[in-house]
Amino acid sequence: MTEPAATSVAEELRAIVGDRFVLERDAVLLAYQSDGLPGYHKRPSLAVFPGSRDETIEVVRLLATTGTSFVPRGAGTGLSGGALADDVVLLGLHRLKAVLDVDIARMRATVEPGVVNAALNKRLARHGVFYAPDPSSEAACTIGGNVAENAGGPHCLKYGVTLNHILAATVLLPDGEVMEIGDRDGGMAGYDLLGAFIGSEGCFGVALDITVRLTRRPAAVRTALADFAHVADATRATSAIIASGVVPAALEFMDNGTIRVVEESIFAAGYPIDAAAILLIEVDGSEESSDAEMEVVRSLCMESGARTVRVATNEAERMRLWQGRKKAFGAMGRLAPNLVVQDAVIPRTQLTDILAQIHAIGDSHGLTVCNVFHAGDGNLHPNISYDAGDPDQVERVHDAMSAIMQACITAGGSITGEHGVGLDKLPYMTKLFDEPTLAAMCDLRNAFDPDHRSNPGKVVPVHSCREWLAAPAARAPARRATDAR
Repeated sequence: MTEPAATSVAEELRAIVGDRFVLERDAVLLAYQSDGLPGYHKRPSLAVFPGSRDETIEVVRLLATTGTSFVPRGAGTGLSGGALADDVVLLGLHRLKAVLDVDIARMRATVEPGVVNAALNKRLARHGVFYAPDPSSEAACTIGGNVAENAGGPHCLKYGVTLNHILAATVLLPDGEVMEIGDRDGGMAGYDLLGAFIGSEGCFGVALDITVRLTRRPAAVRTALADFAHVADATRATSAIIASGVVPAALEFMDNGTIRVVEESIFAAGYPIDAAAILLIEVDGSEESSDAEMEVVRSLCMESGARTVRVATNEAERMRLWQGRKKAFGAMGRLAPNLVVQDAVIPRTQLTDILAQIHAIGDSHGLTVCNVFHAGDGNLHPNISYDAGDPDQVERVHDAMSAIMQACITAGGSITGEHGVGLDKLPYMTKLFDEPTLAAMCDLRNAFDPDHRSNPGKVVPVHSCREWLAAPAARAPARRATDAR
C-alpha cells in the first residue's frame, strides 16, 4: 500500500488536534524513535497526539480515509520495540488520561488508555481497593499499554496478568468503527473478542476506554528476603514453596550480578552482595494467614539452603526491598550505555538447568548476563549490558540472546511472558509456531484490520500472511466509518 504524503496528512491532522500536537521535525521526533528497549531505532513520519476521545476517533478515521498506517503508543515503556513507528504515523495516546468512573459497589473503574497505573492506584487507595497488575514500570506505564501487551509484573503470580483484570473496552478499529467488547458486569457471551484484543500489541486498533476489575487490599502483607550461597538452592526453594500449596503474591529472583549492580546504585536496598542469589517473597491475606504462610516460606527456604531469611518489619523496609527489585533494570545503566532483556518463560522445574546454560552462553560469548526475574512463574529476564557503538559487541549480544531463546524453547518454554513480540521477537516466532498456526494468527488480525495499517510489521512475520500478501488488489481501500455504536 502506498502511503500518502506525510505533509498533506499532517495539515489535516493539525486541523483536528491543533498545531502543538502534530510533530514533524527530526529533532522532536528523536524522543519517539525507541521504547524501553533502546536497541531499536525507527523514525516516525510524524507524531500526532489527540487530546480527547472524539479527536482520537476523528484522527483514526482520517488515517483510514487516506490509507495511512499508524502505530499506537502509550508511555513508550515497552520492551519489545512494539510501539515503534517506521516511517508511518505515531499515534500517541498519553493525553487521554481521565478516570471516567470509579464504582466501588461493583468493584470496577473505567479509565482512558493514557491513565498511568500508579496514578490510578493512588486515587483508589482511599477506598481500600487497587488495580492489581503491577509492571515494574508502573510509575510511568499506561493501562492502554498494559492492555496492548497483556502486561504482567511481580504480583501476577497470585493476581494474574492484565487479561485477568479487564472487564470491557470501547475499541476503535483501524477503519474508524467504534465497538464495545467484553461485559462491564463481568459476564461473557459469544466469542471472546476482549481476550483477542488484549495482548494484540496495537495490531487490532485502539482502546478508547477500558473498564478494569478492582481488588480489595489485603489486611496484611509480609515481605521476606532470603539469600543463598548457591543459585541451585534458590531455584530449589522456589519449587518447594510452590509445591507446598502456598501461593505467594510475588516470588522474585536476583542473581549476584544484579545484586551488585543494584547495591552500587542509588537504588541500594540492603541486599547481601556476597549472595549468589536472593529471593524476594511476598505473601498477603489476613494477619493470621500471612504469618502462617510466611513461616512455611521461611522454613522451606532454610531447608533448601538459605543462609538467612529476613522479614521486613515495617512498610518502609518493605518498600526499600521492592525498590531494589523494581529499579534493577534502571541500575543496569551503570554497566554500559545499552541494555537488552528478554522474557522467555520456562517450566519452573527447568530453572536450575536453564540458568546454568545462560551463564555458559554468556561466558562463551564474552558477555556478562545479569538475571532478575519472576521465579514463581518461570518468567526469565536475562539482561546483557553492552555498547551499541561496538559492532563486535552487538553481534555477540545478538548471538547470545538467540542462543538463550533457543535454550528456553528447547526446554518447553515460550518466547515471551509479558513484554510481547513486537519487533524484537519476530525471528523466534517461526521457531515456536508452524506456518498454519501463524496463518491463523494472520486471519484473526484480518478480522480487525484487513489492511494491516495498525502497527504494521509487528508480532507475526509478514511472510506468514500468505493470502494477504498474495492478493493486494483484492483488498478494498480503507473506508471511513460513519456509524459508531
